[in-house]
Amino acid sequence: MSNVPRLTALDAVHRALGATMTDFAGWDMPLRYASERDEHNAVRTSAGLFDLSHMGEITVTGPEAAACLDYSLVGNIATIGVGRARYTMICQEDGGILDDLIVYRLGETEYMVVANASNAQTVLDAITARADGFDAEVRDDRDAYALLAIQGPESPGILKSLTDADLDGLKYYAGLPGTVAGVPALIARTGYTGEDGFELFVEPQYAQQLWQALTEAGGPSHAEGHGGAPAGLVPCGLSCRDTLRLEAGMPLYGHELTTGLTPFDAGLGRVVKFEKAGDFVGREALSAAAERAATSPPRKLVGLIAEGRRVPRAGMAVVAGGEVIGEVTSGAPSPTLGRPIAMAYVDAAHAAPGTQDVCVDIRGTHEAYEVVALPFYKRQK
Repeated sequence: MSNVPRLTALDAVHRALGATMTDFAGWDMPLRYASERDEHNAVRTSAGLFDLSHMGEITVTGPEAAACLDYSLVGNIATIGVGRARYTMICQEDGGILDDLIVYRLGETEYMVVANASNAQTVLDAITARADGFDAEVRDDRDAYALLAIQGPESPGILKSLTDADLDGLKYYAGLPGTVAGVPALIARTGYTGEDGFELFVEPQYAQQLWQALTEAGGPSHAEGHGGAPAGLVPCGLSCRDTLRLEAGMPLYGHELTTGLTPFDAGLGRVVKFEKAGDFVGREALSAAAERAATSPPRKLVGLIAEGRRVPRAGMAVVAGGEVIGEVTSGAPSPTLGRPIAMAYVDAAHAAPGTQDVCVDIRGTHEAYEVVALPFYKRQK
């Protein structure tokens, strides 16, 4: 394996924009372009444009594609309608989470599984192994797609100016093929920011053309020509994507989700569908985990809001009465709330919203936090 980071089809664009680049899961990715706070606020108030081409696309086709995925994943894949998508997970035999995924049903016998960049190979290997005995083909399509996301309240208007696809009829977690700025794309109403928005899967050769068109449609020059106000679209890096998803209470693999946790430990037991036909990998272990979670949950995932200004980070201990009662999984300053926030797993006895006897041990100082229900932020619909 070479240690040279992979470049997305938009690499030259990011460098021309002066992006601060970082190695993320073996990819050279933009961390930020200017101010991550400004990028974050743009997504909350207008629109942001992201390069997510590091995500891993795996296509499963064939007469038994649905049965293969029903066996491989914890969700009920056979019930996804054509043109719809579903959030699900892939687990180990012991119930531990290998990754959280979005599965798109592209056709009667064609599905696209989108994995996190850091787990794409693991997920590909697992589904390939689990497909044995099914009349289905598993294809590594990571190089077949570039992925751009436009997120924020202005994103529907910007995208509408570039496509005649029926965006109004496109529900959340649905995807349809269309043409955006002359580029063939799968247009999905999905995202990881807590805002309305779209993810556009295109061939890498068209990525720059599409980025350019979206930038122009969402920028000042376009608005002047149409006598309107600019939509305020800005390019956004991975840094603000992390604060946006944290405010929206969305889990990140390697932080809130790991092989050491089951979906029930993560408070996401709803994604496990025991009622589906046939066996699936991890069923027995997950059944036991469901029972444990119902009777004596070990720890619960909660939100924490700081009293002070110091920022909690993943791995820091959560304490109450001098005892360690949990651990921070993600923490950052929240641009929307104006205070540091965190997600943490804490003992059930301290997990009730409003609990104020908890502190985070930040380098030896116990900083006061209040437990709140997730998410921290919910957009007004």
